[in-house]
Amino acid sequence: MPPMAPPPAPPPAPRPAPQPLTVGFDLDMTLIDSRPGIRAAYRALSAETGVWIDADLAVTRLGPPLEHELAHWFPDERIPEVGDRYREIYPAYAIEPTFALPGAREAVAAVQALGGRAIVVTAKHEPNARLHLAHLGIHADEVIGWLWAEAKAEALREHGASVYVGDHTADVRGAHTADALAVAVVTGPCDAAELREAGADVIIDDLAAFPAWLRDYRRGDHKPGDQRPGDYRPDAA
Repeated sequence: MPPMAPPPAPPPAPRPAPQPLTVGFDLDMTLIDSRPGIRAAYRALSAETGVWIDADLAVTRLGPPLEHELAHWFPDERIPEVGDRYREIYPAYAIEPTFALPGAREAVAAVQALGGRAIVVTAKHEPNARLHLAHLGIHADEVIGWLWAEAKAEALREHGASVYVGDHTADVRGAHTADALAVAVVTGPCDAAELREAGADVIIDDLAAFPAWLRDYRRGDHKPGDQRPGDYRPDAA
């Protein structure tokens, strides 16, 4: 009796569907240059309260929550009241002078063009963050405010973000706490050396380089840690 033929091999398992793309962006000094507006708001607050605030100095250290900056100028017991007042006057002084950083609109649109979602996760008062984005025509899919450093991971995890783009070492920490790739831009108060030391996976000069990098990332060409400021060139994509 001839030997029985082996049973046919089972069909290959279906390939898992790719994860939906969600990219988080910081706001101040990542998507927008809010220094002119924030400077004006601090000067107005100083005039109203009679307390000297060095607005030019304050705008060199954007990133942390407002209360961190106010602590340099006001006693602790006044910070909640003064912080509330700053947020109230902010739209009148800070929205109009603020401008989009190079590549900001295109970076958000690049995520959406790939079928992904672009979310903004910021330490800023959320209503004021939304005013900035609406004024500048940056169309994020979601805006989440009041989160700083590692706390940003709450929103990044909730929305399934695999990439977070920011300008501060605290943004790198937030990304890694959420197990997301930390893409750093050198448009804010932290230079490339600081961002690299903090563990940024990718460093680019500004968001103009982001769409090409994102295409490489989606193709699987990116290797964490292989970028340096100025090294990524769109024609290398």
